[in-house]
Amino acid sequence: MEAFEQKLLAKGPSLFLLSEWNNRFGRMTAGFTGRNGGTSGAPWASLNMGLHVGDQDQAVIDNRRRLTDAIGWDFEAWTCAEQVHGNLVHQVTAADKGRGKETLDDVLKDCDAIMTDVPGVLLASFYADCVPLYFFDPEHEVIALAHAGWKGTVQQIAVKTVQAMARAYGSDPNEIMAAIGPSIGSCCYEVDGPVINQVQQLLSELGIAGEAADRMLKQGGNGKANLDLKEINRQIMIKAGILPIRIELTQWCTGCRRDLFFSHRKEGGLTGRMASWIGIRER
Repeated sequence: MEAFEQKLLAKGPSLFLLSEWNNRFGRMTAGFTGRNGGTSGAPWASLNMGLHVGDQDQAVIDNRRRLTDAIGWDFEAWTCAEQVHGNLVHQVTAADKGRGKETLDDVLKDCDAIMTDVPGVLLASFYADCVPLYFFDPEHEVIALAHAGWKGTVQQIAVKTVQAMARAYGSDPNEIMAAIGPSIGSCCYEVDGPVINQVQQLLSELGIAGEAADRMLKQGGNGKANLDLKEINRQIMIKAGILPIRIELTQWCTGCRRDLFFSHRKEGGLTGRMASWIGIRER
């Protein structure tokens, strides 16, 4: 069963809801946006969520408001980071609420993962092929998002996020729930020598070899390979102590489904960005 359920609205933004979490935890909202149902013009048409890709700021802000309206949240709760393809984790406090919602001037700087235990804060991050990672500790009501491109994956940002949750909030990795959202699949993601070398080193560190490694990094005959970032991040989550049964894994591929999602690789780098989001309402 697909973890991210497509929600079709007569009018409004295209949404992919992490339904099992939303249904199980009444104050939870979590999901991923598609590319349709927004106000941006070409080449960002139409639900572009990224302020950093050359689109008009007001169109992006309008799109973000469309999302918060659709999920019944106040736009003032929207909080996001700069994302630099690293593995730093920022602890979001009540004072950080709303940072980055309308301008890059006050965005959370130099981090690719954000976490909080503050109810009423809506965490968001941005994608156009990279892997969105979601974390939820139901015992301490801690939520987190991490942005994992190949660089963040090699730097094991999932491990860094789990470790940060444990240090800051006392989260037990065995109790953390996780999800891996829509992103480019191995069917569409071909990489070359420098990336291959770093991924091979990572797989060795994870203790993954043989046929399992070959499935995650499928070598071609041209010095290139197809990379399964979703499964590698699942293995990193397991290494971090998250139980496999607690990890949701999407089947959506942003490269295959450009009717639904933006794809940086398939659209030549000039395209919009989807948003992952997660938040817990105040009591």
